[in-house]
Amino acid sequence: MRLTDFTDYALRVLMYLSVHDRGLNTIGQIAACYGISESHLSKVAWELGCAGFIHTVRGKGGGLRLARSPKAISVGEVARRMERTILFAECAADRSGACRIAPCCELKNILIEAEAAFNEVLDGYTVDDLLRRNWKLREILSIEPLP
Repeated sequence: MRLTDFTDYALRVLMYLSVHDRGLNTIGQIAACYGISESHLSKVAWELGCAGFIHTVRGKGGGLRLARSPKAISVGEVARRMERTILFAECAADRSGACRIAPCCELKNILIEAEAAFNEVLDGYTVDDLLRRNWKLREILSIEPLP
């Protein structure tokens, strides 16, 4: 099981905005901090905005800011929204009946249980938890990028 870069970048954006919570932040600032493509982060920011995690302000003087407190954004909620579907195996979502052993297969049930446990662990953490005691990360994210 592996989360995509899209989800990783979404969590990075949320962490950055949590540290830089005074005013608006630009995609350029966030991209420079992490060394990530601005165009890719634009797509991530758009999805975060659609999901209600951030507010986006367009135009000159625009930027991004959190829509909710970092304590109110669970890592699991972000992962599920960014990934759309987190499957441990394709058979867990197979509704077509294509698998011959599906009626008696225990693996599918075990994988569904594992996926639920995975989500439960992620739901137990918030964006605030990623930063609260991590002073080194807060220090790194507080560095202003070069112009």
